[in-house]
Amino acid sequence: MQKIISLCKRRGFVFQSSEIYGGLKSAYDYGPLGVEMKRNLMNAWWRDTVHSREDVVGLDASIIMHPKVWQASGHLSGFSDPLVDCKVCKERFRADKAPAVEPGQEVTIELADKGRAKAALTYIEEQFGVTLKRSGRQLNGAKAGDRPYVCPNCGSPFMSDERNFNLMFRSFYGPVDPMGALASAIESGEFNGLSGADLRQKLDGFTKDSTVYLRPETAQAMFVQYANIQQSMSLKIPFGIAQAGKSFRNEITVEHFIFRSCEFEQMEMEFFCEPGTEDEWFEYWKETRMGWWKKFANNPENFRVRTHEASELAHYAKGCYDVEYRFPWGWDELEGIANRTDYDLKKHAEHSGSKIEYFDPVERKRYTPYVIEPAAGATRGVLTYLCDAYHEEQVEGPKGTDTRVVLKLHPQLAPVKVAVMPLVKKNGMPEKARALVDALFRRGINASYDAQNAIGKRYRRHDEIGTPWCLTIDGETLEDGTITIRDRDTMEQRRIPIDDAVTEIETLLRSE
Repeated sequence: MQKIISLCKRRGFVFQSSEIYGGLKSAYDYGPLGVEMKRNLMNAWWRDTVHSREDVVGLDASIIMHPKVWQASGHLSGFSDPLVDCKVCKERFRADKAPAVEPGQEVTIELADKGRAKAALTYIEEQFGVTLKRSGRQLNGAKAGDRPYVCPNCGSPFMSDERNFNLMFRSFYGPVDPMGALASAIESGEFNGLSGADLRQKLDGFTKDSTVYLRPETAQAMFVQYANIQQSMSLKIPFGIAQAGKSFRNEITVEHFIFRSCEFEQMEMEFFCEPGTEDEWFEYWKETRMGWWKKFANNPENFRVRTHEASELAHYAKGCYDVEYRFPWGWDELEGIANRTDYDLKKHAEHSGSKIEYFDPVERKRYTPYVIEPAAGATRGVLTYLCDAYHEEQVEGPKGTDTRVVLKLHPQLAPVKVAVMPLVKKNGMPEKARALVDALFRRGINASYDAQNAIGKRYRRHDEIGTPWCLTIDGETLEDGTITIRDRDTMEQRRIPIDDAVTEIETLLRSE
């Protein structure tokens, strides 16, 4: 995993946000190659989900919605996790995701280094009256308490009480800052004598009229706009509404690079169907979505579908599948396909007072549609295909055996489709290369002109960023009008007429 993270920074895929100021935890910026790859992935999803079907349309909804949307959906009351702070390593984590242990079980606490282990040994003895034995950076002799878990970072059983944290980002809407009125109320003594729930209620009273939230998912806008879209487009059940865009969650555990972050992009679709047909469509979308992920993969065996147990299901779901990928740390979720029943539409109808139904003109009946939701993570998809594509191999070079690093990205996902290289910077070769790059641009093909370093280093550079093909203008080009085309994965080279180069690349892209 560390090699992929290093490549991402070195080659301009992903950078830590605000890095010159020390970075911001769980925030990332997509560099020149990363933004191309992410857009290629999301465009491929859009083409497959919306542009290749007649029964799915698109939506691009506001990130900030009326707070009542989140009251109706249950996010304001239920979108929280039980959190615990480790008193040894200070890690904050979700209690329901922590490693399980038996009460009284002996556990090993492992710190990052010997110095921290020594400090923790002293701290535990002073704060908890427990004497442990240290072996390097490990502390032995601790026992689990009444709670059936330990810290996932260090293994410590010394933890704070569980507390619920809301995962939604809060902001204020409108030009007037409610903090001014709040400050005045504090100065005038309005809060004197208040504490606990009474204090919280009084504080909320000053901010509730202007409080809004950044959306934690794109799904709710598709439910709220269901009636507008169905009526304006004269859509008949079954049909879907698709949306791709940013969502925000105040994640407790941020981990594995861009896999889980506070700001991320989703590719979601809500498919509305007649009650009684939902099981059929549930299976259909499971197979369809699994097939889509596999078609871009070098190793499709690293994708699987996992069925949720009844205990895992969200309160609104009748059933759920996860498309999972085998990441370097193990199997983890890439996309969820959920049968959300009619829960969301009925909740919004109840809270808004609007009729959110479908009238079947053939059967002459009204009903609330059921919803099948394939919800994929775009940023997780980028990480998935980076892991799938990363490849190292030993090749013979002019100085002996060398390690070639290559990203075997599917051509549809590759940031740069083709590199054009003059063998030398003279004899008219750069001019011919520039003209070929311009011809590729005119056909909508993202090409790169590269004349830096020796030709072998240029090939390696484009292998590492996943460029599928390299076109080289050399001495023979000046003699017979042919160029070399090199394949990234096989490194095989062949000559083609320079006049056919654009058509050749277009053919190769279509064949993939």
